[in-house]
Amino acid sequence: MSDLLYDEVENDLRASVRDLLTDRAPWTSVLARVETDKPYDLELWRTLATEMGLAGLLVPESLGGAEASAREVAVVLEELGRAVTPTPFLGSAVLATSALLAAGDTETVSELAAGQRIGTLAVPLTTAPNAAFPGLVRVEDGKLTGRVGSVVDLEVADVVVVPAIGPDGPELHVVQTASAGVTVTPITPLDLTRRIATLELSGVESRKLSGDAEAALRKALATGAGLLAAEQLGVAQWCLDTTAEYVSTRHQFGRPIGSFQAIRHRLADLWASVSSAVAVSRAAADALATGSDVDIAVAVAASFCSELAVHAAEEALQLHGGIGMTWEHPVHLYLGRAKSSELALGTPEKHRDALAVFADLPA
Repeated sequence: MSDLLYDEVENDLRASVRDLLTDRAPWTSVLARVETDKPYDLELWRTLATEMGLAGLLVPESLGGAEASAREVAVVLEELGRAVTPTPFLGSAVLATSALLAAGDTETVSELAAGQRIGTLAVPLTTAPNAAFPGLVRVEDGKLTGRVGSVVDLEVADVVVVPAIGPDGPELHVVQTASAGVTVTPITPLDLTRRIATLELSGVESRKLSGDAEAALRKALATGAGLLAAEQLGVAQWCLDTTAEYVSTRHQFGRPIGSFQAIRHRLADLWASVSSAVAVSRAAADALATGSDVDIAVAVAASFCSELAVHAAEEALQLHGGIGMTWEHPVHLYLGRAKSSELALGTPEKHRDALAVFADLPA
């Protein structure tokens, strides 16, 4: 295992991303945007993807990427979670890119890395890394037919990596969303800052990828689950910081409510949990970067951080009192993101079940 502390490059990256999001995506603009029919800020995405080069962090330089690692991607996701920024980073820069790289693609992944196109992975967002290969899409007469629900970031995707069952078993295909026979139907989500949609394919032309489809899909889902933990850490950190600031300024009975023992204890417990989340999230990102003990590290981080994010958001909501219950306060955005991400890429229970198998624990 490498040093899990943030290094100078990672801290500089964090500062750059946070400065941009503070300037371009304050919670007031996020709240206003999610109430429209265009929740994603594609101008901001272009800045992140092309000007800052974040869409290609996982991609080798030979394919037009930055040839960074999962550690740097985790730092970016922490900041995106902290700001609940509505961008297609998870679907395009993590899931689709990881699947394409694992399958040996060199064409579409370069376009995603350059920010020229937006991609996603056509699996239900709840799919866990250890789930069976999906059989929702089939190859019939050389074309794809099927229906996949709850696909993340599909509304703004140009290309989709589609797992399909072909004549010889599992396959991965690249589909253009503008192709004939492709229908995208948005779904009303719990998390207004991360949209999902249903993908329907009816005799759609595609490009088959040559790599091991099952292995590539598992790697993409494991990468997604491990890095989603970093985003959940960012959500929890915002909830802790914002609540600690609020209880130090909100007065009741002539004193800050943060001076009452019951509130101090709740925030101290939350601080300890967030500190633990930093450790397990960093361990997962480092494991993904080095390829060491990936399954165990991802299962631990995904199960711990997903529950923590929900707990932190619930504590923030309760300790903010009446103002926290209003639409005009951003805490509901964080609760929606936390609760929806708890279900994403495997529930905590599924990850703990998988961990028992990976660690060879007795039943």
